[in-house]
Amino acid sequence: MSRLRVAFMGTSDFAVPALRRVSEVAHTLAVVTQPDRPAGRGHRVAPPPVKVAAENLGLPVLQPERAGERSFRERLRALDLDMIVVAAFGQLLPQRLLDVPRFGCLNIHPSCLPKYRGAAPIQWALWNGDSETAITIMQLDAGEDTGPILAQMAVPIEPTATTPELSRTLAEASADLLASVIVRYPDDPPEPRPQNDAEATHAPRLTKEMGDADWTLDAGSLYGRFRACVPWPGTHTSLPDGSRVTILECEPSDEDRGLDPGSLREDNERLRVQCGVGSLAIMRLRPENRSAMTARDYINGCRGGLPSRFCSAPTPVATE
Repeated sequence: MSRLRVAFMGTSDFAVPALRRVSEVAHTLAVVTQPDRPAGRGHRVAPPPVKVAAENLGLPVLQPERAGERSFRERLRALDLDMIVVAAFGQLLPQRLLDVPRFGCLNIHPSCLPKYRGAAPIQWALWNGDSETAITIMQLDAGEDTGPILAQMAVPIEPTATTPELSRTLAEASADLLASVIVRYPDDPPEPRPQNDAEATHAPRLTKEMGDADWTLDAGSLYGRFRACVPWPGTHTSLPDGSRVTILECEPSDEDRGLDPGSLREDNERLRVQCGVGSLAIMRLRPENRSAMTARDYINGCRGGLPSRFCSAPTPVATE
């Protein structure tokens, strides 16, 4: 175990593998996470995943409402920290907090920085149909993912991966890469490499409107957007009567009959939708105010025959 005295800051499931590895390679004096908040359909107050993991590891937990609070900062200062390690914490940290530990604050970012700075790098990699992403270990500064890079590792994206699946892959990969950086302190720390701001792109949170399907796009692009929108905002479309349908399972195809985008037809056990190029085969869906069902059950339940088409929504603005 490293001699480093560290605090770990994280909140979501993504941060849990990193917390476990940090606790193995350094003296983890505190785990900082967001306060317990209402969650789920019942809105019951629940602890964040990092708190649960920390308690299972026997580590002390701190839950400040705001990480910039002076009382919290002074509490960390009293720990005489060498380093703060941050992973999916959920708040921007002020410079006065970044200055507390001896070697600064390290952060995990799931993209090949400076590409996809922001809150949703995993979703945007899927949205844009990337075949590869990365894990970056960076030195935090007061900007949004602008600090110098300490280590990077490319990670391939499986062609069917959704946001939760890619998140789990990157979380596991980030834990090992982070540990390989931490153990180099204090004797042989990695040389920080400044980011090229001219190459930066932005990855803001997805909006509800981004889940509306635009059937004028090619099937591959639509499928990338579907994968990015799992579980939220989901992928939705509408029928000519205005009722809504949520697409739950689908796959793209090169099959193209040259029909108008959004045209529907039955294809064995699937519902096939014509795209701008190619088509999307739907296996499971959820009509408005109804339960999830297979495409076959949906087709069988269409009184008066299958609707002629799904309606397209305007294409949302892409990432900068």
